Amino acid sequence: MDVTAWGLDLRDTPYRLSDFGNKFTAVGCETLAYLEVDGKLTTGCVATCQADDLVGLTDGVCSGIGCCQTAIPKGLQYYQVTFDSGFNTTEIYNMSRCSYAALVEASSFNFSANYSTSSAFNDYFGGQAPLLMDWAIGNETCEVAREKSNHTCISRNSECVNSHNGPGYICNCSKGFHGNPYLKPEDPDSCQGATYGISQSAINIHSPLSSSFFLPSPLSLRLQSSNCQLHLPRPLHIDECKEPNKYPCYGKCRNKYGGYHCTCPFGTRGNAYSGPCDRGLAIGICASLLVALTSLLGIEWIKYKQRIKRQDIMRKRGEYFHLHGGQLLTDMMSIENNISFKLYDRDEIELATKGFDKTSIIGEGGQGTVFKGYNLDQVNNLVAIKKCKGFDENSRTEFTQELLILSRVNHENIVKLIGCCLQFEVPVLVYEFVPNKTLHYLIHSQNDPSIRTLEIRLKVAAESAEAFSYLHSLDHPILHGDVKSMNILLSNNFIAKISDFGCSKIRAADGHDDVVKGTIGYLDPEYLLKFELTDKSDVYSFGVVLLELLTRRTPLSKQKVSLASVFQEAMKEGQFLELIDTEILHEDNMRLINDLARLACQCLAMTSESRPTMSMIAEELRRIEKQVQHHRGVLTSISSLSLSASSATDVSEHFTGDTNDYDSHRRVAAMSIEFAR
Repeated sequence: MDVTAWGLDLRDTPYRLSDFGNKFTAVGCETLAYLEVDGKLTTGCVATCQADDLVGLTDGVCSGIGCCQTAIPKGLQYYQVTFDSGFNTTEIYNMSRCSYAALVEASSFNFSANYSTSSAFNDYFGGQAPLLMDWAIGNETCEVAREKSNHTCISRNSECVNSHNGPGYICNCSKGFHGNPYLKPEDPDSCQGATYGISQSAINIHSPLSSSFFLPSPLSLRLQSSNCQLHLPRPLHIDECKEPNKYPCYGKCRNKYGGYHCTCPFGTRGNAYSGPCDRGLAIGICASLLVALTSLLGIEWIKYKQRIKRQDIMRKRGEYFHLHGGQLLTDMMSIENNISFKLYDRDEIELATKGFDKTSIIGEGGQGTVFKGYNLDQVNNLVAIKKCKGFDENSRTEFTQELLILSRVNHENIVKLIGCCLQFEVPVLVYEFVPNKTLHYLIHSQNDPSIRTLEIRLKVAAESAEAFSYLHSLDHPILHGDVKSMNILLSNNFIAKISDFGCSKIRAADGHDDVVKGTIGYLDPEYLLKFELTDKSDVYSFGVVLLELLTRRTPLSKQKVSLASVFQEAMKEGQFLELIDTEILHEDNMRLINDLARLACQCLAMTSESRPTMSMIAEELRRIEKQVQHHRGVLTSISSLSLSASSATDVSEHFTGDTNDYDSHRRVAAMSIEFAR
């Protein structure tokens, strides 16, 4: 057992921290503390108080003002305590200079107001607060342990019970027997009489050197300096029929091995264990009572079921809210200033999306499905509501931090995150609604080539790169994980807006994240090999978007051949101009097209180290954009054009045409959908 000032390590012992009897407790003002396991934040809570409002501190109340508590997960054997140092404590420094956080036995802790303003909390417990631990045998279930020769429940009248707190099991004497279930059947101290068995018990730790086990009476078990002694009363053979005061029977008593039978004599009825047997219960009276009560019971039963259903719905909402980090998000929002982020109720979201009706779907990506929403504010503005496809409950702290970070993002090329709802099976996010269509529609389905000029393509590419560069440059970098033309929206005047982020996690401390759902054709091949998402994974996917802008071909052909591999092969052979979209293939554009093609191939390098950063890409695109000749006068008429005025065409025409040159490159392509699988 390893005990330090900041945590506890029980991984080499049969003990684990009780999730039922302990709570993670933080004391102080402007204090955000976390419980960390193996480098991951497992849970945490926020304690706040203001320098001019000490009356809010109340003895015996630990609900967020000066003190907070939260539950811990099951099976915990190791933890470390960490504090968030990002809060401004200038105003409360003279009042509360210290903050405390510890895993504490819930019944032993009673908050006092002076805990937050002095060292009384530390002094009261002498620097070591009490906590409860459970114990169990091994790491196997009873089903597995019974098949092995070293199974410890060896007494004839014993049974195996799975641990309720993590892996392992314990042994109990069967009902009607007492003794030690860990002894052989022939041992007189094995399970013989009334149930005394050893149950999974709590360990109350007061210091690293002296620990006490408290087990149900009459067992007595103490641990002193790692020496454990077990004292059990000697078993007795019990005849329950001879002890009517202890084992009541109002009828005919018959002793049996491990218990007794008590039945009413012939001709009488009743429960002889609990009361006298009656001589003839009037069947007619019973029938009358049943008929009279049937209607009432039926009505009450219907009301009961409806009430249970409502309670179950509310319980599930609360469970989902807690599972997705809702309480932690609420606590963190309470200490934020000028935050417009809103937590929506489940009923509001269901009303806005018509119960997530399929007719409300406006898009679907690797991270979730997007619905058009109505009636979420007083002016009935349209919003985009995204229902995430999955959620990792172990990452709820990172998820709530990312939501707060994204809510503060104010970039003209990033779709604004308005709020969320955490009362569903998966998180639901609410974004601003972008009225026009996507870059994918502009490239592949728009009929009017006059609004698909090289100038407009460069403008959209440069604005998109600047948005991704902004996300990557945050203090906690946000990786998109599903960069594609479908996720680049176009608002009025063809302003690019990045969408479909928020369901993934912030970039981890080691620089990568292995939880992502991308789109085949855009996926980084290095990610497919290592399952590590980095900022260079977004760069690779953006390189595919640049190829779409240059060629108007889809990332995968109908034959499942990769556009990236075809284009790179053509670059090596000096024949890439045969793949360029004829709408922009003009003599005046040749140098710009060459620069764009080289930049795209740099983004598509097989190793991430060889790829540029998003900031470098944005800078290069702006440089290329400045060189575009403006004599065609297209940009002067951008504001009068609209994507919605044009009809869609078959996207297959732009990638699966009858060009022999493209087919020849397709045959030599190295990357295919089979590799992606």
